[in-house]
Amino acid sequence: MHPTARILRLILGDQLNPLHSWFDSCDAQVVYVLMEVRCETDYVLHHAQKVLAIFAAMRQFAARLRAAGHRVRYIRLDDPSNRQTLADNLSALVQHYQAQCVQWQAPDEWRVDAVLSQWAAAHPLQTAVCDSEHFLTSRHALPDLFGQRKQWLMEHFYRQMRQRFDILLDAQGKPAGGQWNFDHDNRKRWPGQPAEPQDWRAPHDHGALWEMVQACGVRTFGEPDAAQLRWPLDREEALQHLEQFIATALPWFGDYEDAMSSQARRLFHSLLSFALNLKMLHPLEVVRRAERAWQDGDAPLAAVEGFVRQIIGWREYVRGIYWSQMPGYDERNVLGHTLPLPAWFWTGQTRMRCLQQCITQSLQSAHAHHIQRLMVIGNFALLAGLDPRELHHWYLGIYIDAFEWVELPNTLGMSQWADGGIIATKPYVSSAAYIGRMSDYCQGCAYDPKQKTGERACPYNALYWDFFLRNQPTFGNNPRLGMVYQQLGKMDAQDLARLQTRAADLRSRLDQL
Repeated sequence: MHPTARILRLILGDQLNPLHSWFDSCDAQVVYVLMEVRCETDYVLHHAQKVLAIFAAMRQFAARLRAAGHRVRYIRLDDPSNRQTLADNLSALVQHYQAQCVQWQAPDEWRVDAVLSQWAAAHPLQTAVCDSEHFLTSRHALPDLFGQRKQWLMEHFYRQMRQRFDILLDAQGKPAGGQWNFDHDNRKRWPGQPAEPQDWRAPHDHGALWEMVQACGVRTFGEPDAAQLRWPLDREEALQHLEQFIATALPWFGDYEDAMSSQARRLFHSLLSFALNLKMLHPLEVVRRAERAWQDGDAPLAAVEGFVRQIIGWREYVRGIYWSQMPGYDERNVLGHTLPLPAWFWTGQTRMRCLQQCITQSLQSAHAHHIQRLMVIGNFALLAGLDPRELHHWYLGIYIDAFEWVELPNTLGMSQWADGGIIATKPYVSSAAYIGRMSDYCQGCAYDPKQKTGERACPYNALYWDFFLRNQPTFGNNPRLGMVYQQLGKMDAQDLARLQTRAADLRSRLDQL
């Protein structure tokens, strides 16, 4: 008979933190449980690399725990005893080990939180939910901070976080450099120099794992790249990536954090979001390391501040938005957009070069940086009127770092304004001019970024003006959009009609663009 265990501790695939207090000591009465289950591979269609990288990291983590002397039950996807759901496997394991208590770290996705809460309510045994010991704020930090305010502005939250954790402050507690935010300095187009650093991530051969995933019938999309997958397996590898980023990319990160180039996909981005979101790294250690680079004179303040803001500002903030708005946030659609995603979202085969570049990159590497996601793909989706829930599922599936707590507010709120402006004071949209200013994507494109109407006119242009015409009742009195509506007011009726006709034609045949 298999030895019994008094306590089962469930570790989810995005909870791979070896420094968690759970692991401070070994206890023969505790069994750690990790599961590869179809309920997690199948809740949306995922990029192949996402499935591979998470499973590989989970397996590495289980091996690490065993090597440290902990008891581990690892359920592989092809295990004959795998019931393929968290709840059913937990029920079977409780019976198998005659466990008296089941513990888990608080999940970051509402869906999983609900599954485990319902399971606990249905089982007459002791359960306990522990903190994941990862985030710097609680789930309810934003409602506590903002109360009844209509808009919960990230900048206010970010400054509080800087003060609370004493990050980039001078001796008087004022912001280093005399200002909180250097975003204005961080909007340069990349001219080709300095050169993009070598990819510091070592490749891993996950060929056997990919064969198993395929044999189990898991549907994925994107290129698996299984023989040379570069996403980190564990904390030690992620720490090496952090050091390489600090040494070779952080000094230029600020200048070019919004830049895009067909010649340099990574540019100076850290690629640490996967490791952070699986909790291999702690946000504070990453931020402190960047701060030290500035203190040591190895990176300029504007670069470090921009990086710090993404982690202790934006990342913590969107998590707070998520938990304050769920359940139901994923169903918001204030603008009533319903068009399906064009087929080229799954292939990259469009004549619009910016979208071809960004979607192809995403399909090939399961990654794109924030401006590619927001101002190319998300921008087009909002202008064209694509269904925000369908778009949310696409973003959640395609990106290696996409977990609902971080992806949903970014997609539905920041990108698609489907929440009515809880996050964004105005919709983040642009015509072709912004993309041309920040990238080389317009060069060699089938469409002309200078033309507004006509067959060769860049679709972003007519869609941009039509978007604001269609939504004038919603945005017409927004003070941040006064210039847009002033320009519309100066256009003659024939020009406006041509723009609307062109936009309607584009929206009727998105698959062909």
